[in-house]
Amino acid sequence: MTKDVLVSLRGLQFEQSGEDPEQIETITVGNYYEKNGKHYVIYDEITEGFEELTKNRMKFNEQFLELTRTGLVNVHMVFEKNRKNMTSYQTPYGNIMIGIDTKQIQIDEQDDRIMVTVEYALDMNYEFLADCKIVLEIRSKEKREAFLL
Repeated sequence: MTKDVLVSLRGLQFEQSGEDPEQIETITVGNYYEKNGKHYVIYDEITEGFEELTKNRMKFNEQFLELTRTGLVNVHMVFEKNRKNMTSYQTPYGNIMIGIDTKQIQIDEQDDRIMVTVEYALDMNYEFLADCKIVLEIRSKEKREAFLL
């Protein structure tokens, strides 16, 4: 895997009502490296309507995924299989206490691509909100013509 990468982060939120899941997707450029058996991805995110950037750092292996966001939005989220973690999510609109109860983490690693899938239940202010799924795809920037959405 090269240092310069394309990052696709797709999130699905499954409503209790049985409606179709809501999908959110971010595609951006970033930097990737591996150190001491852990993968790292760093990228900036722009939020429509705001000038301030959010800097994102993901650290993961087969056991966990950590997402640290600083800037416009501030949060340190930890996804660990069969464990619930609580954190304060600081947004421009106020703080929200969220709970992340991770059910599954899967990693598919190839030479020029890494796919990470995380399934979890999301609580907001101590009340169940939705079952969610994140799909993180990291591809070498030089292979961008093969980047499938």
